[in-house]
Amino acid sequence: MTKFWYLLCLITVTEIFNWADCKRELVITPPLPVLPLPKSSQLKWQERELIMFLHFGVNTFTDSEWGTGHENPAIFNPTGLNASQWVDVAVEVGISLMILTAKHHDGFCLWPSKYTDHSVVGSPWRNGHGDVVGDLVTAAKARGVDVGLYLSPWDRHDRRYGKEKQYNEYYLAQLQELLHNKYGSVREIWFDGAKGSNAPNMSYDFGDWFAMVRELQTSVNIFSDAGPDVRWVGNEKGFAGKTCWSSINRTSLSIGNASIVNYLNTGDPKGADWLPAECDVSIRPGWFWHKSEKPKKLSKLLEIYYNSVGRNCVLLFNVPPNSTGLISESDVQRLREFRSAIDTIFSTNLAENGDLKASSRRGGKDSDFGPENVLDDDHLWSYWAPEEEDGENWIEITAAADEGLRFNVVRIQEAIGLGQRIKRHEIYADGKLVGKGTTVGHKRLHRLGGVVHATSVKVRVVESRGAPLLSSFGLHFDPFWHPHGHSLYNGK
Repeated sequence: MTKFWYLLCLITVTEIFNWADCKRELVITPPLPVLPLPKSSQLKWQERELIMFLHFGVNTFTDSEWGTGHENPAIFNPTGLNASQWVDVAVEVGISLMILTAKHHDGFCLWPSKYTDHSVVGSPWRNGHGDVVGDLVTAAKARGVDVGLYLSPWDRHDRRYGKEKQYNEYYLAQLQELLHNKYGSVREIWFDGAKGSNAPNMSYDFGDWFAMVRELQTSVNIFSDAGPDVRWVGNEKGFAGKTCWSSINRTSLSIGNASIVNYLNTGDPKGADWLPAECDVSIRPGWFWHKSEKPKKLSKLLEIYYNSVGRNCVLLFNVPPNSTGLISESDVQRLREFRSAIDTIFSTNLAENGDLKASSRRGGKDSDFGPENVLDDDHLWSYWAPEEEDGENWIEITAAADEGLRFNVVRIQEAIGLGQRIKRHEIYADGKLVGKGTTVGHKRLHRLGGVVHATSVKVRVVESRGAPLLSSFGLHFDPFWHPHGHSLYNGK
């Protein structure tokens, strides 16, 4: 009898564990990723959306864009330099990464490099004991802002330029000065292929340079025409292509190659490498400060934002310090206007109180992949996923009872941690087509041709690489946008 009860208990316990296993199997897993995928440092970079460039050096004092390399270091004398003011401005407008031109094409170094006397050491500023790089690093650390550096490969001053072994050794030595222990963590380093037509013939050992950067800074993103972490968008207007993939084939890229700018601008849906684009543009007509110049109008800055951040890119805004060593008050005020405008437009999501429905839901109605995820605060790892076999994928928001939707901007975001997927999409208001586009990526902003009044809005994914994964959706009103002065569609 005892043996019988023992066997009965054993069978019962086994069945309980089998039932528990079955219950665990009912938890639906996320879909497989679509390659390529971003690294964690690339995801953090993408979420910044807006970063700052600081073009500063001898050009600031000579009213030039490209210095000759023959400037006397004594002209560099920013008597009121205050890097804390630069950082305070950045923090006020929501910027968390600042990139400084540690050396521009003229070869003048903003830190006391022991490998050249063409630096702040030869300047009367702080009696030759100043260090602009050090000042920025100290000020940024105090406010929790990250730092990046630009070290121009082209050097119009140094006599080693054109002698490949000597100059590459010199450049690597300066990289070590900047990226070793002295200045701490550097989050982005900038390389480009800019070079004058009359410059000496010179081959850069980019492979060695990148390897040195990786050795000294494990979490840095390396920017260049060819990455390997962030690519140039192909122009200095701040505009990405209407189609903009984060994927591209690095084997098709080379630094300083003017023939690839269109490819850089759009990326490649078949690309094997995750290499998102950065849009560099100056707040002023020039890159360096010029007394005669003024900042661009707010409307222009907003246009740049929509065509960069709103097209799956990070916007690198150049804000050049003046000859006193401060960001000019006119630039500060324009940045404040810009930040206020962005907050006015996007701080309210007009879709957040609406009713959501979707074409399908991965794993059924009780899974974690429902359309409600597009209205939460997690824009990376919380998302709506349809059933993979569905040919028709859409998500729709309907206004709450007795309330309509009035908007002129539509925001769509993908869960790019699992790859970029959407190839084509359409937007409908009360069944009428009001917008369409190709790629989405981290963020796609549609600034519509007028104000839309509707009770329902549908986003239809027409074509994608695998099942589309929407992480966020928003309807917004931009009061600064007046394309025609009338409504695009009024469903009332």
